[in-house]
Amino acid sequence: MTAAAPFFRPDLLARYDAHGPRYTSYPTAVQFTEAFDPAHYREAARKAKANADLSLYFHIPFCDTVCFYCGCNKIATKNRAHARPYLDRMKRELALQDALFDTSRPVTQLHWGGGTPTFLSHDEMAELMSATREHFNLVADQRAEYSIEVDPREASPATIALLRELGFNRLSLGVQDFDERVQRAVNRIQPREMTETVLDAARRNGFKSVSVDLIYGLPHQSVESFSRTLDAIIDLKPDRVSVFGYAHMPSLFKMQRQIDESALPSPAVRLAILERVIARMCDAGYVYIGMDHFALPGDELARAFEAGTLQRNFQGYSTRADCDLIGIGASSIGKIGDVYAQNARELADYTAAIDAGELAITRGVRLCADDELRRDVIMRLMCGGELRFDDVARTHGIEFPTAFADELARLAPMANDGLIDLSHDAIRVLPAGRMLVRNVASVFDRYLGQASLRRFSRTI
Repeated sequence: MTAAAPFFRPDLLARYDAHGPRYTSYPTAVQFTEAFDPAHYREAARKAKANADLSLYFHIPFCDTVCFYCGCNKIATKNRAHARPYLDRMKRELALQDALFDTSRPVTQLHWGGGTPTFLSHDEMAELMSATREHFNLVADQRAEYSIEVDPREASPATIALLRELGFNRLSLGVQDFDERVQRAVNRIQPREMTETVLDAARRNGFKSVSVDLIYGLPHQSVESFSRTLDAIIDLKPDRVSVFGYAHMPSLFKMQRQIDESALPSPAVRLAILERVIARMCDAGYVYIGMDHFALPGDELARAFEAGTLQRNFQGYSTRADCDLIGIGASSIGKIGDVYAQNARELADYTAAIDAGELAITRGVRLCADDELRRDVIMRLMCGGELRFDDVARTHGIEFPTAFADELARLAPMANDGLIDLSHDAIRVLPAGRMLVRNVASVFDRYLGQASLRRFSRTI
């Protein structure tokens, strides 16, 4: 029996494979509405808890080249001059957000995503971090989780040293696959040596954690080819590894039309690759966090998982308690108290709002009491793998078996299949349910019947 055996049940994975949310939020972004505007956001900021920590997210959309699989909000350009006006507007947006909050509140979490954040020059990155410190209270390194997504093709050892000097202490490296044929098919040429150089520089400069992102389901991948990539990653020994299933949705993401669909691995091959991933990572000593995340036992993410303190936000799994999140930049999403708010996705719309001296928020949602209850239930399942009815009852003043009688009935087949343990007082996600925790959580999502499931990626 392999280390994957408790988690990997091909019969169940095939039966439950479906489209569904990843639940980086609840309600999901599909429920955001344009009726939510900057005035709603300002009201939420006015009511925000004064003693809660803050989290900052910066979206930097520019990429030098486009990867065909990518579904992120990005702008492919080789003209680095585009960064300057965008940087100036993010600085003005920081000032607008500063005016809404008690900025003595500690910022314990910060993340730069994209796009490619290192599209900015060294001086521009230093300028943005300096502006952030002018407006917000960034805490000392030992309390902070300041992370940045790095494309190894865009980052020299000098870049990594600068990022550490600026205060970043976690890196996320995009790799996807080391196989040259796969790289050519998705327009991302990145030899292993590039990744190894960046990872080595991160270790020399004292980064607390380095994570690597892989994707299975890309064109020309096979069990054998992806096994070679896994062996290389295990040899490099990053602290965290995420292995995402490729979501081929060319109707939503036009660049994916560049991918030859006939070269995509079959569902059976995808499952076989996934089985190999689980087995190889577990055999190598990584802790299987759930879904598609792994971490070394000493990593803070693994410790949070074992302690039951894992959190989930728009960047995925996190070790920090629930913070108010301020989004900066085009398409970025914030969460303040009981609201989610998203900036304009299109650069022109974002530019027009900031140039007018206004927040760029164009849509969002205010949670009702039922939303907050269901968000709590879903996040307990996604992060802790356990839901005790008494805990929910104390927090929300409801009788769980009565309030969720229909949902508990719908969970019964999952209990019969061994995905969960369903008792009179709790729901516990079993090892075979870890990969399908999105399916378990979605039972409590009251919006799924109102939204097209095709807008979400497949759960496997």
